[in-house]
Amino acid sequence: MAELNTGGKQQPRVDLTPMVDLAFLLITFFMLTTQLSKSNAMDVAMPDKDKENKDDNLEVADNRTITLLLGAKNKIEYYMGQLEKPLDGPTTVDYGKNGIRPVLLNKMKQVQAATGKGLIVVIRPSDNSSYRNLVDILDEMKIVDAKQYMIGDISTPEVELLKREGVY
Repeated sequence: MAELNTGGKQQPRVDLTPMVDLAFLLITFFMLTTQLSKSNAMDVAMPDKDKENKDDNLEVADNRTITLLLGAKNKIEYYMGQLEKPLDGPTTVDYGKNGIRPVLLNKMKQVQAATGKGLIVVIRPSDNSSYRNLVDILDEMKIVDAKQYMIGDISTPEVELLKREGVY
């Protein structure tokens, strides 16, 4: 108990030991009962590079592949197939529900109807795209439920395409 000693010629003093004990009990209680927030991280599996055969490329069908070139100014340039002879595009769109999302959903339906297999999305960020652009396009992959997508390096002809379209 706290007591106030006023006897004699001494100065009055308050014993604060119980209050310190209570403070430490409260600190201990809140430390043990507080749940720390878990970070929200996106799980992206990246393959190991083949050290023996550096030019080992996986061939995929042109009619199943869409390539997304992430440019500057929050713009995406996309094309189906190969850049030299695209099946569709190149076309410039924005991010979000009125930009790339309907394109991806439409292409997924078309590829599924034509081949019976899923769409393969190749994401190629340019040097002028931002980290946020990459995170946004990975979010779009989750939203449209794309099963197969990859992040690759952008080639020189693709950079030239972005420069011609004014989004590099």
